[in-house]
Amino acid sequence: MSFWEKAKKNKVLKNTLFFLAMLGPGVITGSVDNDAGGITTYSVAAATYGYPILWTLLPSFIVLLVVQEMNMRMGACTGKGLADLIRENFGVKVTFWIFLGLLVADIGNTATEFAGVAGSMNIFGISKYISVPVTAGAVWILVTKGNYKISERIFLMFSVALLSYIVSALAAKPDWHQVGLAFIHPQIQYDKDYLIMVLGIVGTTIAPWMQFYMQSAVIEKGTTMEDYKLALADVVIGCVATVAVAIFIMVACAATLHVNNITINEAKDAALALKPFAGALASAVFAFGLFVASIFSATILPLATAFYICEAFGFNAGIDKRVEEAPQFYTLFAAILIIACVIILIPNAPLIAITLWTQDINAMLLPVVLISMQLMVNNPEIMGEHVNNKFQNAVGWSTTVILITLTLLLMVLPAFDLFKAH
Repeated sequence: MSFWEKAKKNKVLKNTLFFLAMLGPGVITGSVDNDAGGITTYSVAAATYGYPILWTLLPSFIVLLVVQEMNMRMGACTGKGLADLIRENFGVKVTFWIFLGLLVADIGNTATEFAGVAGSMNIFGISKYISVPVTAGAVWILVTKGNYKISERIFLMFSVALLSYIVSALAAKPDWHQVGLAFIHPQIQYDKDYLIMVLGIVGTTIAPWMQFYMQSAVIEKGTTMEDYKLALADVVIGCVATVAVAIFIMVACAATLHVNNITINEAKDAALALKPFAGALASAVFAFGLFVASIFSATILPLATAFYICEAFGFNAGIDKRVEEAPQFYTLFAAILIIACVIILIPNAPLIAITLWTQDINAMLLPVVLISMQLMVNNPEIMGEHVNNKFQNAVGWSTTVILITLTLLLMVLPAFDLFKAH
């Protein structure tokens, strides 16, 4: 009797295989959250404040879980992407301006990911003029020559590879008592710089483009409300894995950089600074994790952008379609890749300024996207009997208000400092 014949007769094995087949959108979307920008935020935070700032990952987990579940449920229930639903319910004009802002922000985000590729490979002695074009070419081949199932398996492998940060954390020989204490008994500071750092950690959890990718991935996978429990498990596993990776990144930096008063500005600095304190292996693994996260997000970001823009305006989209079947989708995908690469390859490109402007645009668009989601997920004409219950609404609206407040504060606090300086 073959393995598959046994699987059909064995209920436990059959359910396990079916569950594994359902894995994808939640794990991938959550893992992409640990991109070059996220790794930089976690690294700088832990190097600056040490173990006590680990508590911020608990609210980050709640925020991520709530928003991801709503996304998955909307996609499974309606069979439509978020972009499609926004156009249908709020009109073409609103959709156009939202997506124009998202396009600009996502080009900047993709450039930041390629900066992560360049920085991580530079640690291994590979020039950005080689690593960036080769990575972009590999991304193009993966998307145009593969299909959704192949791409999803590769993306899941990328997600698993991010667990390599466990090695860096263990090599750093952290004080696990202090790690546990940080979650059980948070030590919160009330100075401005600390507040900005906390806002940055929680705020980096959710980006506008992630919501569109998640719902599109649910649709491409063919998930329906009959699969809700398994799809929810996918979301939960993705959120847990994402926050676990963030914990190990912060533990590695707190145990080495913070205790030795090492200041860093980006994730590449963290990888280099780990070497004298945790060894060459920990440093190399940290750099490898940065590379995996960067190439992962450099694939998903332009893919998601091309997908939801084409979806919103009625063009064919999806990596299961050939180039000639979806010319607008692949043209937009290629354009974002090329522009992002060119930005990185320009000598002395203002990457910090690009990153800051990108985050500002994301911050301005996030409230619009979240409010739109909440209004639609509570509309019986859209969701039928699968609208939010009272508990989901309480958590959902609270999360929306908190994230909007965080993004506004992240925009206002730096401007306030600039005003004071003058």
